[in-house]
Amino acid sequence: MTAGPRYSYTWTPASPTVPRVTTSRTELTHIGIAYVVLTVDLTVIFFGGGLLFGGAGISALLSGLAVGVAAVAALTGFVCHELAHKVYAQRHGFWAEFRMSPIGLVFSLFSAFLGFLWAAPGATVIGGMSVIDRENWGRTSLAGPLSNLGFAAVFYAGAVVTFAVGSWFYFYFVLLAWTNAWFATFNLVPLGPLDGAKVFHWRKDTWVGALVIAGAFTVLLYLMLYQVTTPLLGH
Repeated sequence: MTAGPRYSYTWTPASPTVPRVTTSRTELTHIGIAYVVLTVDLTVIFFGGGLLFGGAGISALLSGLAVGVAAVAALTGFVCHELAHKVYAQRHGFWAEFRMSPIGLVFSLFSAFLGFLWAAPGATVIGGMSVIDRENWGRTSLAGPLSNLGFAAVFYAGAVVTFAVGSWFYFYFVLLAWTNAWFATFNLVPLGPLDGAKVFHWRKDTWVGALVIAGAFTVLLYLMLYQVTTPLLGH
């Protein structure tokens, strides 16, 4: 997600005229905390099955493979999504840094243990971009979902290769591809602070095309997930 300076976080703007990518200790702390929390969320969702309602159990969560798959999903689906917003904005002369939402992170943990994920870990805050600059807002917002679709395509290719050689890693590649496709689709919904709202106001045809591609890919990967027996933790 992307947000303007009216977003409820404190930040110090850098020079809006230097087209280079920068960061700060504050941003690294915020995105690090959000990444860890989202990794826990996805571990619980993928392999815990909603622990408060009799999921797979804590032994699944202690598996290095379980945490590893969730960590890759969080890295590509969330961190790289936010970095795509940040890099595009900063390369075009705007200040941009990620800021976490403590309430959103707590709620994501609560929802994950109930068996579903409602994640609003924070947003990339952008300064210096006019509220009427629909093109830059649209392009910056679209960068995140496009990043997800790129990773989804890479993981899908990995699934094709592993399926061809008969490896049970096929399932995990599909899972990672689906997670990224779902992140793209969800963020393209044209509501509130989601990326889709800004893309929609910029170019409706671009928004429709992106949503159709992301949605179709998500459905395809979802069907693929349930055509195979889940090789939980490779056993």
